Amino acid sequence: MKQQGHILIVDDDQDILVAGKLLLKRKFSQVDICNRPEQLPSLLADNGYDVILLDMNFGPGESSGQQGFHWLSQIQQLAPEVVVIMITAHGGVDIAVEAIKQGATDFIAKPWHNEKVIATMTTALELKHTRAESQQLKVANQALVQATTTRSDAIIGNSPAMQNVHSLVSRAAPTDANVLILGENGTGKELIARDIHRQSARAEQVFLSVDLGAISESLFESELFGHKKGAFTGAQQDRIGKIQAAEGGTLFLDEIGNLPLHLQAKLLTVLEQRKVTPLGSNKEEAFNVRIVAATNVSKAKLCDEQHFRQDLLFRLNTVEITLPPLRERRQDIIAIAEHFITLYCKKYQKPELQLSDEAKAAILDYQWPGNIRALRHAIERAIILCEGDTLSPQDFQLTHDAPSVASYSQADKAPNIVNLPDELNLDAIEKMAIAQALKKHAYNISHTAKELGLTRAALYRRMEKHGL
Repeated sequence: MKQQGHILIVDDDQDILVAGKLLLKRKFSQVDICNRPEQLPSLLADNGYDVILLDMNFGPGESSGQQGFHWLSQIQQLAPEVVVIMITAHGGVDIAVEAIKQGATDFIAKPWHNEKVIATMTTALELKHTRAESQQLKVANQALVQATTTRSDAIIGNSPAMQNVHSLVSRAAPTDANVLILGENGTGKELIARDIHRQSARAEQVFLSVDLGAISESLFESELFGHKKGAFTGAQQDRIGKIQAAEGGTLFLDEIGNLPLHLQAKLLTVLEQRKVTPLGSNKEEAFNVRIVAATNVSKAKLCDEQHFRQDLLFRLNTVEITLPPLRERRQDIIAIAEHFITLYCKKYQKPELQLSDEAKAAILDYQWPGNIRALRHAIERAIILCEGDTLSPQDFQLTHDAPSVASYSQADKAPNIVNLPDELNLDAIEKMAIAQALKKHAYNISHTAKELGLTRAALYRRMEKHGL
């Protein structure tokens, strides 16, 4: 059975061309010949060659190999993906070796042995296919990188607090320093992490986000470090961990403050050694990844040795960035709201809506315990409910939305008992239970989800469903 491959033989000796074609066409699907190298540009433009057999010398008395070097250079410029094999006389081996240094893959000496020619061409064709696969993977990886690093969410805000954040990001991003981002839920910690990645030297590589709050303790090592087939029950095949998957790029460790102490120790060891050992393997594998971590845990709690290892904290917060809550950057609220209005008007195919003066006053006065995430949900709901061309305070339903900062801090100390509504509607009960759990845990999504028996993703879906 013939191998699929398009081969071109370029030589001024007609006997070589005929013998080469008769030999190779028995093994390969398509073989062309050319006795005039000046035809190469047009041939390359019209054909997708996999391998070219190129003579080093053309014309009587030529032995310097300069013609071969010239046409090798032309092929590399016109079709760099093509594998080039040089043809040379026995006395020209040194010249052929020089051609390999300049980009040729191999050489065949005249007079050749048929078995050697077939073996060399088979290897060259395999190399061409490998290059093609590698290029496809590269293109796919670039698409993946673009998909994982390009977000429609913009970092909006010119308040003094945000100017300080932008300044820290611009100074830290070009370095390889680990960054720890602090801030309440919904303040945009992942957006800042992505901005750090975009401004870094790793911007063309992958940005991988891992929600540590959503990974069970039993799967922590497998998820981050990977595992080998048979490492544990259910490990049917090798699996690369998130750390190695982010090779060359940035790994964002969200909810780092909720990681138990014994798992913190394992993470610290890996970050210190810059090597990871997959479960079921005895081989350490080095990695090159930048770490950006984030948590909504307070700085005071992070500095408590009983809650968080200080040696891990020192490893993570080479640069520390604290994101202000929305209530502390009120001058940014209107700009953020208008951004989301534009976004959701397009999504729901509505004309551009405007905020009434009363609506502006209402959202500026509101405490926004869920921060930007809560504002975004409120805007989306208001766009859906609005029947005119202007958004009013009634469209936002802020008084029924979520507690103020003062109320949920009190709820954290003494949570209220849920009183069932008069009508036992499941949706109403579910909304009340979620709202109560959010109050109890001061809008900590991981803790709320755990108490409700939900995943973080499931909790977010229900919050959107009920407008919480």
